[in-house]
Amino acid sequence: MGRRLLRGVSGAAVVLASVALLSMRHHGAREAAQYPGIGEGMLEKSEQQSQGSPEGAGGRQQKDLRVHPPEGYRSKGSLTLGDIFIAVKTTKRFHHSRMELLLDTWISQASEQTYIFTDEEDDALKRRMGGHVIFTNCSAEHSHLALSCKMAAEFDAFLASGLSWFCHLDDDNYLNPGALLKLLSSYAETRDVYLGKPSLNRPIWASETLPNNQTKSVRFWFATGGAGFCISLKLARKMVPWASGRNFLSTSELIRLPDDCTVGYIIECKVGGQLIPNALFHSHLENLQIIPTSQLMQQVTLSYGVFENKLNVIELSGPFSPQEDPSRFRSLHCHLYPNTSWCLQAVGW
Repeated sequence: MGRRLLRGVSGAAVVLASVALLSMRHHGAREAAQYPGIGEGMLEKSEQQSQGSPEGAGGRQQKDLRVHPPEGYRSKGSLTLGDIFIAVKTTKRFHHSRMELLLDTWISQASEQTYIFTDEEDDALKRRMGGHVIFTNCSAEHSHLALSCKMAAEFDAFLASGLSWFCHLDDDNYLNPGALLKLLSSYAETRDVYLGKPSLNRPIWASETLPNNQTKSVRFWFATGGAGFCISLKLARKMVPWASGRNFLSTSELIRLPDDCTVGYIIECKVGGQLIPNALFHSHLENLQIIPTSQLMQQVTLSYGVFENKLNVIELSGPFSPQEDPSRFRSLHCHLYPNTSWCLQAVGW
């Protein structure tokens, strides 16, 4: 599998030039439009939302989950959706069951900014997304090396694009492009910004491999990939020695943890940055039913899946029944974009 992982990173590099050309066109076209504000394959782990002010990496006090940026990070400039590189990680067996749902819903509102990273070619997916599908040739396994292979491809494609922000999503996330734009617009892209939601209410501990079979304990915060996270270009450039190409795989091997943990490790332990936790990102590993219905339209990401052996979806009425729309993504999309053709055709909508 190791050879395939390395081929995957090298294979992904072939598409970077085309990605750069596409994104230059997108970056130049400023968006005038305004955006309105199930169990298979899920990771088997529990997640707790960060509460209070737990001790952060390096002895820092981590701030509470927040919605607005802290002092010193606020932006005074303007941002458009065309400045954001949105990467969606998936695998061949979820092209039909998950990706078609995303393509029908939120990706339809941000197709020019969204790139899909997968492990096997798929003509149907390519017909819908064209050059925005990147076949990484990474393994389809759910190992930390296979996941890191795809993350390396995402990271390098973002750097090649020259855009201002990198946002990673999983294939079970619903992204509200308008809420994302509003959030990132409040942060200065010239700062080192790492936004997302922690998986735990404390830093994670890991053993870092050193020369001569030595190890040392490290601790750091990381944003769970299952909720999505965003990184500013300035911070991403500092990550290059540990995150670009095969370096990401090597770094992942140092701590033997998945890709999202590796991102946090690089930022907090190597670069000296820190996670800014944000309450607007959500994964399937938290109880989604407790999000107030009145606040759903303001969330940046949402998800669906199984939590504590129960179906875990947002609470939202119509226009589709839970049987027709088990993820609730289609119903959410109709609340955000009621003029969507298939929303108008829904009975009683």
